[in-house]
Amino acid sequence: MFGNFIYYIVVLLIYSTWQPMEETGLDIFFSLLTGFCLLAVFAGVTWFSFYRMAEKIHNAGLARIDQRFTSTVTRQSVLAIALFAVDIYGLNLSVMAGRIPLFIHLPTLQALVFLCLFSLHLVIIWFWAYPVYQRIYRSDLSRREYIRSNISFSIPVLLPWLCLSGLLDIINVLPFEQPRQLLSTTWGEIGYFLFFLLAIAILGPALIQKFWRCYPLEPGSDRGRVEAICRRAGVKYANILYWPLFGGSMITAAVMGLVKKFRYILVTRALLQFLSPEEIDSVIAHEIGHIKHRHLLLYLIFFAGYLMLSHAGFDLILPALVYITPLYRIIDYSGMNPADFMAILYSLFLIFSFIIYFRFIFGYFMRNFERQADIYVYSLFESAKSLIKAFEKIALFSAQSPDKPNWHHFSINQRVEYLKKCESDRTWILRHNRKIRKSITLYLAALILSGMLSYSINFGETGQNLTSHLIKVALLKEIDRTPDNYELYGMLGDFYHNRKNYIEAAAAYKNALHLMPDSSKILNNLAWLLVTCEDQELRNPVESLDYAIKAAEIETAPHILDTLAESYFANGNISKAIEAEKNALRLMPADRGYYEKQLKRFQATLGVED
Repeated sequence: MFGNFIYYIVVLLIYSTWQPMEETGLDIFFSLLTGFCLLAVFAGVTWFSFYRMAEKIHNAGLARIDQRFTSTVTRQSVLAIALFAVDIYGLNLSVMAGRIPLFIHLPTLQALVFLCLFSLHLVIIWFWAYPVYQRIYRSDLSRREYIRSNISFSIPVLLPWLCLSGLLDIINVLPFEQPRQLLSTTWGEIGYFLFFLLAIAILGPALIQKFWRCYPLEPGSDRGRVEAICRRAGVKYANILYWPLFGGSMITAAVMGLVKKFRYILVTRALLQFLSPEEIDSVIAHEIGHIKHRHLLLYLIFFAGYLMLSHAGFDLILPALVYITPLYRIIDYSGMNPADFMAILYSLFLIFSFIIYFRFIFGYFMRNFERQADIYVYSLFESAKSLIKAFEKIALFSAQSPDKPNWHHFSINQRVEYLKKCESDRTWILRHNRKIRKSITLYLAALILSGMLSYSINFGETGQNLTSHLIKVALLKEIDRTPDNYELYGMLGDFYHNRKNYIEAAAAYKNALHLMPDSSKILNNLAWLLVTCEDQELRNPVESLDYAIKAAEIETAPHILDTLAESYFANGNISKAIEAEKNALRLMPADRGYYEKQLKRFQATLGVED
């Protein structure tokens, strides 16, 4: 079930990181028809996979068929993600949908539509998986309830994104400029994200328990035992709820909520039905262990940590990409826009880093936090024998092999064996707690170092120098790849100009003009360089005026007329400079104050001469 969380987040990353720079030329009807055909083929393959499994279910052992069932669901889910990526990257459906006026103003609504498209793929999997699920687990759950339980369990992982993105849409639609300006800054974005992450972590459980259709556990012996254990541990909560997950047929419990006002303890009917009172006590003690060790808060830190580590990781990988020559050959061979190619690389980096991080780092802490919650039982009881019996019953009723681990839990046998170690030697409890403290310390140290590195790269002098070097290398490599592209020489000239490498800038601009003599932008930039640069030997007002006049003949724009005025002024033709600057002002430039200041400077000089 936890795998569905990963699937939805990966799909959200695929959707949100794709920013194509140019049109693909695909027809909307072709894209829609192709997408429908792919969906139909996917449905057929999924049906056939589970049909074959259902036919062979009697000839295979229960544990083996359970493993095949799980692997088939996983394989089809991964295929669903791949088809979704084709819809976004290949068929360009998100770009086409983005032309709809409603989606232009409310992009979150468009994202929800595409998430529903992915959910349709998963519903197809669950629809055809149901008969096999029913026969393996001997469940009387209806197909509709089976699908609904899968959806309701998975969707809340998107709640933080939905609130974060939805409110941002509202802010952008409202006629208030100050909030938009604040959120356009780096620190504004960080503050907004952290605020909402904390707010959802605190308030989210109140929404999720409604979404899961939980309802209060009625007064009686079962509720009384849970309340007694919580009082004994000193844990406060908002309510104890029935958790109707898969009709309440799973033997499980959970706790959610950082603060007591929005903290809920969840139990299923199967848990209360099949476990003895002492076993129920031990399971609740396990959930209390999560609260006592602040695991929910640590999960929040780990989630925020992924964002920091992935950002810092990409800052380090980006420089390496510039030097990987085969990438340029791939771009040439594919005919892709380099910006689109980099957008795909960025998306792939985020997706694979997310999978690796949650599979290995987050998964490591989840497994060990579960073990830490297991051994918390010794804080409330003298023995963990009741918890061991509860695990054995869970293995018996779940039809899953007790030796089957997953990325977020140790196997039942592994958990039982560790508890048996603790039964004979309590120092194993201290060892595990010490292991977790060391692991968290190491993780936080890595997080701090990556944060410092990311800050240095993005805001420090070292980062600025590195960025400048990368831009230069990328431009030179691109020029080698497409030597007839005059715009690249112009960009190289702008780069050198900004770095005050005036000789190299002038050479780059002249190379650009050799390829495109009538580029008003490059003519203007070269004219401005020759009339304003600090290198007196390079200054050439006469040549500058020639370039400026030609640029003004091609395009009449305020900044071009300002360059013309500056060139006239440098050549001593003050009246022409004033005339050109007045013409620039008549074009109503955005930075009117600058042009007025220029005009006053020219007029003051003319007054002195007179």
